Amino acid sequence: MTCPFCAHTEDKVIDSRESKEGDSIRRRRQCLACEKRFTTYERIDEVPYMVIKKDGRREKFDRQKVLNGLLKAAEKRPISMAKLSDLVNQVEARVTDSPDREISTTEIGEYLMEALRNEDKIAYVRFASVYRDFQDEQAFFNELKALMRQKVS
Repeated sequence: MTCPFCAHTEDKVIDSRESKEGDSIRRRRQCLACEKRFTTYERIDEVPYMVIKKDGRREKFDRQKVLNGLLKAAEKRPISMAKLSDLVNQVEARVTDSPDREISTTEIGEYLMEALRNEDKIAYVRFASVYRDFQDEQAFFNELKALMRQKVS
């Protein structure tokens, strides 16, 4: 820490206390050059992780939204809650590993569809029907045909 009095860069911590809310740490320091005391606060960096929507808007990443979509797709299917939670964790890890702290909904959707395709075909089709926004039965049928061709191959 740089001393606010003499700009010396070395100090010692005399006392540390957590705030009442638990969101920061208060440190009492003493400059090793001028011996004056000063207080610093340490807080968690709270830059939110963002999702880029199809229309270009950005909003905070919400793991509950991802889980809700998976729960709807997997309703009455033999997919464990642990597996769904694991998929959400994997998506969240992709967001946190991103250097920009951003991920597109397209990337999230494609990743989840691939995972569901390997886990449960019915859940995959349900998720794809919402994610790809099928406008008619022909688009839905084409997706089913592609899934069946993949299974035969």
